[in-house]
Amino acid sequence: MYLLDTNILLELLLGREKAEDADRFLQSVPASELHISEFSLYSLGIFLSQRRMAETFLDMVDDLIIRGRITVIRLLPEDMRNLIAACDRYGLDFDDAYQYVMAERYGLTLVSLDAHFDKTERGRRTPGDLIARSR
Repeated sequence: MYLLDTNILLELLLGREKAEDADRFLQSVPASELHISEFSLYSLGIFLSQRRMAETFLDMVDDLIIRGRITVIRLLPEDMRNLIAACDRYGLDFDDAYQYVMAERYGLTLVSLDAHFDKTERGRRTPGDLIARSR
């Protein structure tokens, strides 16, 4: 079971360097095993709407979440202490700590292109890593 970091979907939506790996990973894993945080969903909405890409955001929500059945999960107020502790312990910023604690809370493997997670106990996997492992 996997938690998709915001940058995985941005990579795909914006056609960046690792978009092909992100797409292959998403195609290779059943949607029932994929999760995205509510925080990431809103962050994507903010980022894309500020760039006049609201339709891209809505298409992504429809394709991946509504029809694709990727599960949206969230932290609770009770999790905020763990979030701040992760900021302090690993030197993560708030949004990275949110993803880290989310993966920890739900027992998910964090899929990210962000190397900041490499200094944490849980680490992270990239789409390329996971594709290579599945061969």
